[in-house]
Amino acid sequence: MTIKDFIEKYDVQNQFEVLRNSYKQIEYVRDFEGLNISFNSDEIKSIVVAGLGGSAIGADLFYNLYLGEIRIPYFVNRNYGLPPFVGNDTLVVLSSYSGNTEETLSAAEEAWAKNAKIVCVTSGGKLQEFAEAKNIPYVKLQTGFQPRYALYLNLFALIKIFASIGIISSPTEFVEKAIELLNDKGKDFAEYENAEGSNAPLEFAKSLIGFIPVIYSVDNVTSAVGVRLKGQFNENGKTHAFHNVLPEFNHNEIIGWETFSEKQFRAKAVFIKDVAYHPQIKKRIDITADLIKNAGAGVLHIESSQEDFKLRLLENVFFGDWVTYYFAVLRGKDPSEIDYIHYLKNKLAEN
Repeated sequence: MTIKDFIEKYDVQNQFEVLRNSYKQIEYVRDFEGLNISFNSDEIKSIVVAGLGGSAIGADLFYNLYLGEIRIPYFVNRNYGLPPFVGNDTLVVLSSYSGNTEETLSAAEEAWAKNAKIVCVTSGGKLQEFAEAKNIPYVKLQTGFQPRYALYLNLFALIKIFASIGIISSPTEFVEKAIELLNDKGKDFAEYENAEGSNAPLEFAKSLIGFIPVIYSVDNVTSAVGVRLKGQFNENGKTHAFHNVLPEFNHNEIIGWETFSEKQFRAKAVFIKDVAYHPQIKKRIDITADLIKNAGAGVLHIESSQEDFKLRLLENVFFGDWVTYYFAVLRGKDPSEIDYIHYLKNKLAEN
């Protein structure tokens, strides 16, 4: 079978085109004019973004992108309820693509009870009803996506919200460059015919068939890229994947590679690299990669060559999205199907 055959047979919901057109999600948020927020950054002492899965990873990415600009505590809440510090000087962003995520709806009720400053991000459902009933500002997302495939809607909605409040500076230049980047890279990554050996995410995916990815990124710099990639292997590729961060990984998990045996754990290490890393982090990656190779495991690297850090981060995420898409179809898996998640939600909803 050719790559085209795999795609036609297994990508039954045409996520290929969704990925190819990811840049249009940024255009949609750029052009969205329905956000009216009455408070500003002077009134906010802490930030909580409440969401799960595909509706939370955008908050992690935002933190990596804007770590140098955020001057107040920032917390991503992946659970029912909210941290005890939340009060009337906390900005709570409630993020649920479907609008029906039960953990986020729980956080919504608590945020309202605590008189927090609230903004919502959703495509509809109960969260939109909550926002409209309470007169809470919200970004209305495009419908029709699976949450993880709507990442760029979610991420740039957060950027729009935080810029409008004054938490970050104007993102106009970054937004336009991001649209251009995802459009250009989408063309490249979607070109699989007559591109043997030159389609980077496709070749990367091929090299991982039969292996479990063990992903390493750097805390507070590219950690969200690693979390995203791990989750995409899980949901798209229907496989286990693991993620940890440097330098913490060098203080514990590294010892696990001492006893590596491919018969017991058929894995390859994937390092997220970046030129902006601390010099000691770069050395740690080189030394650790050599140790893993010497133990008998394969080592792969993901690294963008964009000049701007934000664009490098975004390209690495987009590259990983395509890797896991190709990984799924090459393994004969539907990159849309998430039956276990649906089963769990249905069972939880039973009386």
